[in-house]
Amino acid sequence: MGAHYDEIAFTEPVRAVQQRYGSRAFYARRSARSRAAHTERLTDDVGEFLAGLDGFFLATVSDSGWPYVQFRGGPPGFLKVLDGRHLGWADFRGNLQYISVGNISATQRVAIIAVDYPSQQRLKLFGHARVAYVDDEPELVASVADTTYEALVERAVLVTVAGLDWNCRQHITPRFSEAELAPRLAGYRARLSALEAENIQLRRLLEAATAPPQPQENP
Repeated sequence: MGAHYDEIAFTEPVRAVQQRYGSRAFYARRSARSRAAHTERLTDDVGEFLAGLDGFFLATVSDSGWPYVQFRGGPPGFLKVLDGRHLGWADFRGNLQYISVGNISATQRVAIIAVDYPSQQRLKLFGHARVAYVDDEPELVASVADTTYEALVERAVLVTVAGLDWNCRQHITPRFSEAELAPRLAGYRARLSALEAENIQLRRLLEAATAPPQPQENP
């Protein structure tokens, strides 16, 4: 857990609840260690984790104070770590509501929850975001876009990370995408195909062995 994450997430009401349930002292010690170690940057392990994901959950806040959470998806690696403090992604055309984009333009505050279900890992980030539009900053948008992915890129979202925390893996059910399952299932599929071919051959042999004799023609 980064020290800035503590400062953002653990408001006075939150600390009061932690005190009530007995976790306040633990998190106070943990945040003190984080401040001493300066653990707030997007390190290599964070970059490797994010590069393997094909989606994450993005939370924004409207200018009226309402939170909004939306799933953002794309090819693995579409969420890119740009340097030790910044990440970004190409934003694709969707249902044309633009709620997240509008909220970012109003309040700039975002939170991201990124989950790797097979390994049961979860990363939470707070940050300040801005939107870069294709018409205004085409080179910047192109730098985070994947030209091999068939989706219309309308803009990019760039986030300056203000705090992060690796979250508890408890209650994360392992789930696997079709692409993740393919190499694991390849052997079973090959074996199934071989058994099906063998079954067809055995049926033919059985039919030939049990077929009634053909009548003989008189000479």
